[in-house]
Amino acid sequence: MVTNTTLKPTATAQLMLPNSFEAENHWYPKALNATIHPMVNFFLNLSKVRIIQRYCHLHPMVQKEKLEEILNYKCKYFLWGGADLINVTSATGKRQMVVIENNSCPSGQKSMPLTDDNKEDGGYRLLVERTFKPYLKPKKGVTRINGDLAVIYDKNPMEASGYANVIADVFQENVHYIPFYNDASEPMVRFENGIMHVLGADNQWYPIRAAFRYLTQRPWNRLPIHTKTKVLNPTLACLAGGRNKMLAAKAYDIFNAEVRESGLKVVTPETIWDVSKNEIPIWVKKMGGQAVIKIPYSNAGQGVFTIISQKELDEFMAQDFDYERFIVQSLIGNYNWSSTSSTGKFYHVGTIPNLKGHTFVADLRMMISSTPEGIRPLCVYARRAAKALENDISESSNSWEMLGTNLSIKYGANSWGSDTNRLMLMDRRDFNKLGLGLDDLIEAYIQSVLSMIAIDKMCKTLIGTKGKFKMRLFKSLNDDPTLVNEIKVQ
Repeated sequence: MVTNTTLKPTATAQLMLPNSFEAENHWYPKALNATIHPMVNFFLNLSKVRIIQRYCHLHPMVQKEKLEEILNYKCKYFLWGGADLINVTSATGKRQMVVIENNSCPSGQKSMPLTDDNKEDGGYRLLVERTFKPYLKPKKGVTRINGDLAVIYDKNPMEASGYANVIADVFQENVHYIPFYNDASEPMVRFENGIMHVLGADNQWYPIRAAFRYLTQRPWNRLPIHTKTKVLNPTLACLAGGRNKMLAAKAYDIFNAEVRESGLKVVTPETIWDVSKNEIPIWVKKMGGQAVIKIPYSNAGQGVFTIISQKELDEFMAQDFDYERFIVQSLIGNYNWSSTSSTGKFYHVGTIPNLKGHTFVADLRMMISSTPEGIRPLCVYARRAAKALENDISESSNSWEMLGTNLSIKYGANSWGSDTNRLMLMDRRDFNKLGLGLDDLIEAYIQSVLSMIAIDKMCKTLIGTKGKFKMRLFKSLNDDPTLVNEIKVQ
């Protein structure tokens, strides 16, 4: 089943009022009517102390004090993220959770069954109360802006409107719910002296003191890095890794060097960055003919190319792209056709075989947020590929059908749908098919936290002592003129 979540370019502004949240508008029906799996519910309610004790028991080389520091970390810029992870194993049975990416505007609430102690608005309220509300607390020496609250979005209206409703409830004030599309001819958002203004439902402009942002399509080309209006997440979080896979790879590498002695590490596929298009065949060959090529600044399953044959590589090379730099990663597939990398050969654990004996690739989305008590999990869901994992491949094999898990379907510039057939809930039915245990969930959580901190630290690196964006440093780290020319600093 394809759920149509189409965004129409003519969408208008709305004003969300307190006490207007209706659960059926903000969850997929299959999630709203599901019962959360007891193990997932148990995991979400585990204390940090027990998580640390368990993780260090299974990883005796990890420094307990450092892990405690990591879980208590308070992010400055990257406050809300959703890591995509895959469960992999080696020929010797070494299982790991591997980070594919961490998203700065993650979906997930609409796919998460309510936990036993959640209110009707579930994880929406948790994020607003734990993260957004504390983020807006006035700081000493910072002038408070007089203005309203807003949610701006370019995708996923089911969740974006849910956040708008809950923010109205938590703050007990009206909230502007505003579409802000990439390349909109008459945008409903503008900035004056660093303050966001939105065109309200009554066709009047309103200053905004704080905005919850769900912009996924090149947000840096219309949402400035520096704003007086508080924005969660700020554009900086996207450029530093939340929507920039190039900088994320470098952030992970730098962070891993920093924490190496503690026994902790962000686990990722082998990644080659700053690759020009004509260099790609060389790196694919080095990885054994199987690789993943990514446009670093795309999302929602767009701009990712899995390569398992010369035919697929030729098809990729025949295309034209807007950007000039790519990343190439080792491909994790079946044991018989995974990339050979410096870290060895890993392959998908996949789902428990179905009645036909078919195993499917599945990934896990772990949504987390920074709170006054550290980084906490919010919700979890999984997605499976369209077709079963083959033991052997041929020139005619379609790798994306076996390996691609993203549910988003792009119909047009601002028009999206979702293939909910492949959505796997954390309920009593789907969770068992994933073959995951409590320790796997803890591992996924730790990896999500590590990757989030790595990107937040990259954000800090890109801001100077006077609070200004270091464009020269950014260019040296991400030498892609097309991207640099898109960035709106102020």
